[in-house]
Amino acid sequence: MNTYGARSTTIVGGDGPYLVDDHGRRYLDAISGIAVCGLGYSHPVVTKALCNQAQTLVHCSNLYVIEPQQKLGAALIELSGMDKVFFGNSGAEANEAAIKIARKYAKAKNINSPEIITAKNSFHGRTMATLSATGNSKVQEGFSPPVEGFVHVEYNSIAAIEAAASSHTVAVMVEPVQGEGGVRIPAKNYLQKLRQLCDANGWLFILDEIQTGNGRTGTYFAYQSADILPDVVTTAKGLGNGVPIGACLARGTAAHVLQPGNHGSTFGGNPLACATALAVLGELNTPDLLAHVRAHGERILMRLKEGLKRVSGVVDIRGAGLMIGIELEKECTALVEQAKEHQLFINVTSGNVVRLLPPFILTDEQADTIADKVVMLIKHFLN
Repeated sequence: MNTYGARSTTIVGGDGPYLVDDHGRRYLDAISGIAVCGLGYSHPVVTKALCNQAQTLVHCSNLYVIEPQQKLGAALIELSGMDKVFFGNSGAEANEAAIKIARKYAKAKNINSPEIITAKNSFHGRTMATLSATGNSKVQEGFSPPVEGFVHVEYNSIAAIEAAASSHTVAVMVEPVQGEGGVRIPAKNYLQKLRQLCDANGWLFILDEIQTGNGRTGTYFAYQSADILPDVVTTAKGLGNGVPIGACLARGTAAHVLQPGNHGSTFGGNPLACATALAVLGELNTPDLLAHVRAHGERILMRLKEGLKRVSGVVDIRGAGLMIGIELEKECTALVEQAKEHQLFINVTSGNVVRLLPPFILTDEQADTIADKVVMLIKHFLN
């Protein structure tokens, strides 16, 4: 089905931060497979974990105890401060689980028409429930009617949430940084205020860390830099470094809402995915690598700001770790193909925001190359 439009490049291999096409051309990948391959391509530890597990057991039913699943769950719980975890295959599935937790939590409170407050310009997935939670009419177009029970408000506004709340409100669900929405970074105290608001009203505080988690912003989860704990947090993308896996973690009352028969997944948490993710987590959750993410994020950000500071048409340059956005005055999707001609993969989101999501393993030289090529491309585009 033509869901991705025309594609002109065939990728046949990868090595570190580079992808290789069928003509042998090497591209520096500044989007990491859309925030997935933080450790780059053909990483030896990931490859070894995949191969070793494939030789033992690729899949068995969740009707049985799966040792790699147990180990990964324990590691994620210790790292996150949560109590329980449900494994699926993607970010959308993780968010579906979070939404189901919120709805079943509402039933226990005798709220029969529950509402979850989400943000405009958000993105939570493409299943019908997560699409309905998403605050973007463009991606929802053609799929009406939406699933009921979602109220969209302005991002980064506590007042907007207070104004939209009602006796039906059961949860607030937001991204710590809006990725698809244009790398929109809220005020520093936004997450703390949301935590306080949810506590005051008995709502679940759900954080969608599908894109921001697994080291992307410079801490393992973005909320850890805000010194708060959500009730539910979802993650996927970088957790498997390319092997499909998603996780919905919860604590307190939210961790015990789902009981046997309420939810499940045929492939979720299978031995291959969990063994790989456990190896990935071990590589990601180290002080040196997370410090590297923060340092290179700042390096690229400063180099972009310096290179574009006098360029008319640049609205803003912002970032959190290796999640960087350059907002332009006009639509700039043409930059994706232009960058490819210079053997660089970039992404444009929200029509006018160049989004950079490079691997965490960049050298200084590679980080500078990304920044310098982007500066060159934007200058040429705007002049």
